Amino acid sequence: MATIQEQWERFYRWGPFGLLFLATLLALPVREQVMSPAEQRAAVPLVLTALAFQLLHVATRIPGQAYYWTRTVLAFVLSWLNPFYCVYAVLGYFDAHRYLTRRPALAGLFVTAVIMSGAQSGGLPPRSFGQVAAFGGLLTLNATLVFIFGSLADREAEHARVQAEVIAELERTNTRLEQALAENAGLHAQLLVQAREAGVNDERRRLAAEIHDTLAQGLTGIITQLQAAEESEHVRRAIDLARASLREARRSVQDLAPTHLEHDTLPAALEKITDGRALLTVTGTVEPLHDEIEAALLRIAQEALANAVRHARADRIGVTLSYMDDEVTLDIRDDGRGFTRPTGGFGLTAMRERAARVAGTLEIESGPGRGTAVSARVPLIRHG
Repeated sequence: MATIQEQWERFYRWGPFGLLFLATLLALPVREQVMSPAEQRAAVPLVLTALAFQLLHVATRIPGQAYYWTRTVLAFVLSWLNPFYCVYAVLGYFDAHRYLTRRPALAGLFVTAVIMSGAQSGGLPPRSFGQVAAFGGLLTLNATLVFIFGSLADREAEHARVQAEVIAELERTNTRLEQALAENAGLHAQLLVQAREAGVNDERRRLAAEIHDTLAQGLTGIITQLQAAEESEHVRRAIDLARASLREARRSVQDLAPTHLEHDTLPAALEKITDGRALLTVTGTVEPLHDEIEAALLRIAQEALANAVRHARADRIGVTLSYMDDEVTLDIRDDGRGFTRPTGGFGLTAMRERAARVAGTLEIESGPGRGTAVSARVPLIRHG
């Protein structure tokens, strides 16, 4: 359904043809009474000229002032010959403000009022005192109506302008509000990561101290005692087992913090852990990220690579690290065996928990014979 504006555009385009045709239909029956033979002969080329002028305007869009005043002059001459052509002249009331600026538009409205008053009083020029009086009264009435409706149009235009400014200001306010909400979301994610980092670091220190003070110390004591009593093959085996357990305990203490990130950037650390097993691709501008963010992504990559090698038996593995405006994504894809239930397994659960601890998400897609895709998305929180 066409809007009001579209309907007005159609009227401005095709309305002049309809009004010119209607005026000619009304003028024909009374031509003998109000027009001399010479005036009738003169009216024919004028009507054809007006029709050709309207067609030219539709085809080429004549400049507004030239179009309005040329049409008004044609309408004035036709109305002088036959008052019923004021039907064509009435267009001047509708589109003066469309084609003219404020002062020329007032002049155009006044000229249209003169044409309409002349036609309403019996035609121009007035031929009697009564007709002159009628013309004067009708001109006053038409000019007053033009002034009233012009004032109302100006008020409506001003109201529309103010309304448009209010809408524009509301749009700007909404944009600023959306930006503020986005900034608040980023700050919230950063605070969440920092709070979790503090708790995780405390827990790591506690676990490291506990392993060192209990398990590692206990194993060291066992080794010392066994070495003192080393007499049989069973004792030597026990010593070897205790030493292996001690090495594992020390490794667990070291693994509580990813050593790959101590001296390397995240892309360099990923390059090291892939070690030729996968193709690493880095997109976007590399930035130093918050320690917890980098540690979580590195651990997720390690677990996903281990799953792809040990369980999926993949031939090809691709790792993609993408830095974007407000987030970082890590994608690990392989062409391995895949699996049916991606939610099971300690390793998959651990990866999800690592992503969640830094306010991120982790998605896993897999299927028998279709490989596995692991995608982690975390907020881009810069180091420091």
